[in-house]
Amino acid sequence: MQFGEGKFTYEYEPDWAGLTEGYHEGWIPGVAVDSNDRVFIYSRSQKPLNVFNTDGDHLETWGEGVLQPNTAHGVFIDSEDNVFVSGSKDHAVYKFDSAGELLMTLGTPGTHGVEFGDPFNMPTDIAVASMGDILVSDGYSNMHVHRYTANGEHLLTWGGEGGGPGQFRIPHTVRLDRDDRVWICDRENGRIQIFDMDGNFLDQWTGLLRPNNIHLDEDEGALYVAELGRRISIFDLKTRVAITSWGGDGGPRETPGEFFGGPHGICLDSKKNIYTGEVELGEEGRFHKYVRV
Repeated sequence: MQFGEGKFTYEYEPDWAGLTEGYHEGWIPGVAVDSNDRVFIYSRSQKPLNVFNTDGDHLETWGEGVLQPNTAHGVFIDSEDNVFVSGSKDHAVYKFDSAGELLMTLGTPGTHGVEFGDPFNMPTDIAVASMGDILVSDGYSNMHVHRYTANGEHLLTWGGEGGGPGQFRIPHTVRLDRDDRVWICDRENGRIQIFDMDGNFLDQWTGLLRPNNIHLDEDEGALYVAELGRRISIFDLKTRVAITSWGGDGGPRETPGEFFGGPHGICLDSKKNIYTGEVELGEEGRFHKYVRV
């Protein structure tokens, strides 16, 4: 089964990684790939964070005794292959080194911020700027974005609930481009907002199907969007024109490679293959790999 068109054509790889019950008995909200093409799958299961190679062979499990079941949300890997994960129901962000050793915890696991806007209350995702500062989208109950130093010192917070510039209805993913502009998936407003590092509003992309997550490929000039409206879309970064998409908001689909629930995380490996985790209407999740033709 093929998806996409032209240069952005993909062959669906069914049952990648086997989706074995021991590792994927719950939703699969987070996925990331490091510089060695290790694929990190962050699932709401008893063994939340698992590492695979691109062939789908299981390599190891991380964070046992640290990461709690059923709290998995975002995962991000920085330029040094440090792995950051957010526990949305745990109200915390964790940083691991490339070997899986816990280096830092932001927030107090199990305790949310006291006042609206205080870190954290169901944080969704993490990104790291070129100078090492950490950005956290926070998230389901907080509607704010926080900036920290590389050492975990809180620098500033911006946001608030609403539909205006700089406001959010679920800031669901944070990513940064080469110029350290901050891209936020403002999911329930159906848009992506763009800010500078000080939280000043710069621009927005609108008309999306509840964007969950993005992957910026500035080398190829493409923006990949995982939309909760059961769609993957690829846009030209300069023109903002959709290059291709598949899925859509027409209801659950059983066709291999389309979506019963909604794609939640999205990333690429070095060969431009796409990986996305799916959250469904029931208790189970699915994982998809699309191989660039």
